Amino acid sequence: MDLIHKFLNLVAPPFTFFSLCLFLPPFMCYKFFLSVFNSIFSEDVAGKVILITGASSGIGEHMAYEYASRGACLALCARRERSLGEVADRARDIGSPDVITIRADVSKVDDCRHIVEETINHFGRLDHLVNNAGITSVALFEDTDDITNFKYIMDTNFWGSVYTTRFAVPHLRYTRGKIVVLSSSASWLPAPRMSFYNASKAAMLQFFETLRVELAPDVDITIVTPGFIESELTQGKFFTREGKIEVDQELTDVQVGTIPVQPVSSCAKSIVNSACRGDRYLTEPSWFKITYWVKVLCPELIEWSYRLSYLARPEEPATEAPSKKVLDVTGAKNVSYPSTIHSPDIKTE
Repeated sequence: MDLIHKFLNLVAPPFTFFSLCLFLPPFMCYKFFLSVFNSIFSEDVAGKVILITGASSGIGEHMAYEYASRGACLALCARRERSLGEVADRARDIGSPDVITIRADVSKVDDCRHIVEETINHFGRLDHLVNNAGITSVALFEDTDDITNFKYIMDTNFWGSVYTTRFAVPHLRYTRGKIVVLSSSASWLPAPRMSFYNASKAAMLQFFETLRVELAPDVDITIVTPGFIESELTQGKFFTREGKIEVDQELTDVQVGTIPVQPVSSCAKSIVNSACRGDRYLTEPSWFKITYWVKVLCPELIEWSYRLSYLARPEEPATEAPSKKVLDVTGAKNVSYPSTIHSPDIKTE
């Protein structure tokens, strides 16, 4: 057995390299023509049923508006019933022929079952499932007194998507529907203070990549990996080391730094376009894909830049990190952040 592995250690790398040199150009041409074809013959979602979790704000809210503008029927789910109702009213005004709202916490498996059952009972079918509900956490691992508090991050971001998908899959197979997964570029970037959030998004990415194999060809899956998008997360709402949801724009400024924040409406439009084309992956904004290749090719560079820019000295508060200082000195926030982030009006319940 050792001899086999020694042989493969010698042969596999050069064989793979030369195989890619031969295979990659025609494969890329095939993908190009396929993307053009899918763009021309994109799915028409008018009259189709779209289930969106975490639809009361941010990307989920604006995806509801984008689907509504295309004539889709909507099942909108979130914990905040009042905000959800406001989104539903606007979606109807925009053009959705039928909208229902379902108050639910996706971290609870029974709520996820209820979401799908209510959708099927009302509409009789399901065409797109958008796993959008999520929450971020900002805390250094060593500063967390009770790490069990952070189970909620995984329960919401990962298990919430898993639960909902499990109950939705039979209906999506029947309609040959689609799953849209809101993972994150955090799934490959080791941003400090976000270890639990990063892990939950990485788990989502790998889970749904595996599910893509299991559900093909009946169900298509589009995995979205956004960078920094205008939302409650970039407005300072996050899970603290004490296990509470709070709003702290100063600490969020440390995490975002001078990186431009994309307006949520354009992000939502790109996601819906991508889902209708049947894309496998989407990164928004598209330039943020550069960080993936830097991570793959030069991981030390990513780690070094994060340590240098995002961590203050041990005796200093997090807001003394260079990323925050550069943001304040240059005034970059006035240019690279959407106006809603300057004066957020969000709730923590």
